[in-house]
Amino acid sequence: MPGLSQQDPLSSHYMFNTLTYNPGYSGISGMICATALNRQQWVGFEGAPTTTVFNISAPLPIFKGNSGAGLLIESDNIGFDNDINLSGAYSHHFDVGQGKLGIGLSLGMLNKKLEPSWEIPSGDIHTPASGDPLIPENKESYVAFDAGLGMYYKTEKYYAAASVTHLNQPEIKYTKGITYVSRHYYLTAGYNLQLRNPSLELIPSVFAFSDGKVMQFTVTSLLRYNKKLWGGVSYRAGDALIGMIGLELYNGLKLGYAYDFTLSDMSKSSSGSHEFMVNYCFDLNLGKSPMKYKSIRFL
Repeated sequence: MPGLSQQDPLSSHYMFNTLTYNPGYSGISGMICATALNRQQWVGFEGAPTTTVFNISAPLPIFKGNSGAGLLIESDNIGFDNDINLSGAYSHHFDVGQGKLGIGLSLGMLNKKLEPSWEIPSGDIHTPASGDPLIPENKESYVAFDAGLGMYYKTEKYYAAASVTHLNQPEIKYTKGITYVSRHYYLTAGYNLQLRNPSLELIPSVFAFSDGKVMQFTVTSLLRYNKKLWGGVSYRAGDALIGMIGLELYNGLKLGYAYDFTLSDMSKSSSGSHEFMVNYCFDLNLGKSPMKYKSIRFL
């Protein structure tokens, strides 16, 4: 029987993790940028989601330097599901108004694995997995082609982006049925507001995505000091209140941490969610990252 898959994994550090859901971002900063992220969601809840992401992008010398490429590796585990997403991205850049527009395409593979383990209570009222035509009994794995499309526009003060993942709605064939990975639509935008104190910047942003049936919306406000230290809060509607802190250690290396205070009924079984982020951007020509960033994307 056909069915729809779960949504793409969450990320509180969406402003650092853009390449994961938008190939248009590839190389648009003009620097080589790498991000590693680990999320432990709903700590204390058995079978809770755990996500690990690594992505890297860089400008390309072809087409007069107006293009970029990226690579994404993502592992997402929840319950019986163990999924791996591996994809490459290409983006072409255009000068538009006061900023730059990247239009990108991602192509790759999605490996969805099931590793079920069953504990069937004794008694006549419980049906074992072998007696249900839709429930898998053994380990299964299926690899499907996956594609995405995105647009990313940035200026010195703000950015705005739109993208779609699983553009082709990959078909996952298991022995007891077929599931389709639904398209996911993303919108995000942010602004860099310089305060009267030259050492302080306010960086608000919004992030929304939907699988066509359910929509999730997040609003974030970060305060950055001396371009080296930041902190702030996010609100993910109906789900969590998020506290975030981060700092730049040396030469463009940034560390971030986010804690999700669960607001839904899941709080009865969980102590919240933890997310750790490492980001590093550098200019290959100079061998180091510039000391000052004018784009909101580089906190």
